[in-house]
Parts: sequence; structure tokens; C-alpha cells
Amino acid sequence: MSKSTISTFELFAMFPDQETARVYLEGRLWPDGVRCPVCGTGDRITARKGGYYRCNQCKEDFTVRTGTIFERSHVPLHKWVYAMYLLVTARKGISSMQLAKEIGITQKSAWFVLQRLREACGDKLDVLRGIVEVDEMYVGGIDHNRHVNKRKGVRTKTAVVGMREKSGKVVAMPVPDTGAHTLSAVIHNTVEMGAILHTDEHGGYAGLGRDYDHKTVNHGKGQYVRKGVSTNSIESVWAVMKRGIHGVYHHVSPDHLHRYVDEFAFRLNEGNCQRHTLDRLDSFVVNVAGKRLTYKALIQ
Repeated sequence: MSKSTISTFELFAMFPDQETARVYLEGRLWPDGVRCPVCGTGDRITARKGGYYRCNQCKEDFTVRTGTIFERSHVPLHKWVYAMYLLVTARKGISSMQLAKEIGITQKSAWFVLQRLREACGDKLDVLRGIVEVDEMYVGGIDHNRHVNKRKGVRTKTAVVGMREKSGKVVAMPVPDTGAHTLSAVIHNTVEMGAILHTDEHGGYAGLGRDYDHKTVNHGKGQYVRKGVSTNSIESVWAVMKRGIHGVYHHVSPDHLHRYVDEFAFRLNEGNCQRHTLDRLDSFVVNVAGKRLTYKALIQ
């Protein structure tokens, strides 16, 4: 086995069927023994066949799927593990068409699986410290590129703001606009007061010098590095994200954009390729609890 990664062949050998995948997931989600996802107790549990358990405290039956992104899914667990492996190792993402071919399910089911996996990538907002680069990007198109019957007379791009520590930790999220009020609120909620901020000279960053050591570069004048100040690191994040969105997904709805952004941020943080593949997979699994996403909630 490689020191940094494992192949799909090795992964299949580790998880050849649903039972081996179930044992693995239980070990990651219940490291101290089986616990009821309903009442949280673990001392009055009766094991049953097929991975089912009975909580004698609250009288509920459950499995490792209960209360996770896997709940009520008919996709076998070893296929879920393989889908997670593909998500954390595919630098630019994997399309639902490709996943459907890889694990033998319909494209519609593969799209639902991927959206559930992306749901597990979110809600982990760390406070950024030290030197933090901040920048914004736009996802979408303009009316000129839309069908004549769907044109609305307005630009259809959605803004995404991203922040990256010098150490490499990334936080990114869609925002309604890039005005000073919005950007200031996002930065104050994410970046520790007193940190060093590197931005361009976009007007939305005005006033940050009151709470941060704010330094800028002027891209409009062709300035990209000034005395060690740049936004090149966060822009490299946009480069990967744009290639994934345009080259793999082709189109991302504004309603689901936050999940795609979370996916790319997770891969750059917990899914960093410098970590062993199994460590990245383990980090993903511990995030699946409490993230159930129904199809009805997804499409409404």
C-alpha cells in the first residue's frame, strides 16, 4: 500500500460488501461503542441481525444509517464508501453521470447521493487567524448567454467570498452581494480580530482597517504582489473551483451553490492531498452524522 494514498483496487479489497462497510462506519461513528442516535444512550442496546439495534431506553430500532446522510437510502453502504472516496480524491469533483457509472445506480440517484455528501461537507466554520487572504468570485452567466425565452434583463452571477489562512485553511460561502456591509459581516464572523488581512482594492473591503491590519494590492494597476502582500493563495482556490464547476459540473444552481462551495473547501481542508487517503476518508465519515437531507427538502 502507498504511504500517501490507496488505489480503487485496494479500497474494494477493504470494503468488498455492505457488511465490511457497515463495520467500518460503525467504528468511525461509534468509537466508544454503539449509541442510540435518538436518546444518545449506549448502555441499554440490544444487537439484532443485519446491523439493526434496539434501544431498550427509548424503545427505538436503529442502524448506523439512522440520523446520517445515509438514512433511508437504498444504496448499499460499500457503494457509499466508494462515493466518499471519489469525492475526497477527485480534485475537481465528480459528476453525477460519472458516479452513476462507477457504482451502478441511476444518474438521478447519483445526483442525490452527491448532494447528501456535499451536505456533510458544510457547517464546519473555523476561526481564521494570522495572515488571511480574502477575495470574491462570481459563478453563473449573463443574460446574453441564456435562451431568449429565459432572459430577465439582469446579470445572473452569484457572488462567493473566500478567506484563506497562510497555513492553507479555507472558508468560503455564497453571499447576496459584495457590498461593504455584507463583506464586513462575513469577515468579522470568520476572521479573528486583529488578524492581518490581504485583499485587493475592491470598495467592499473599505473600513476593515479599524479592526484588522488591512493591507491591499491594486489589481487594476497590474499589481499582484506588494511587499509580501497578495491574494494569490485564495485565487488559486478559485482556479480549482472554476475548473470544477465549468469542466465537471457545467452548471450549478444558485439554490445548491453553497453545497458545491463546501465540497471544494472540504477537499482543500480535511481532504488535503498531503494527508493519507484513509485519513481523509475518516475525516469525511465523522461529518455525516446529524446531516440528513431528504429529496423533498433538496428540490423545494
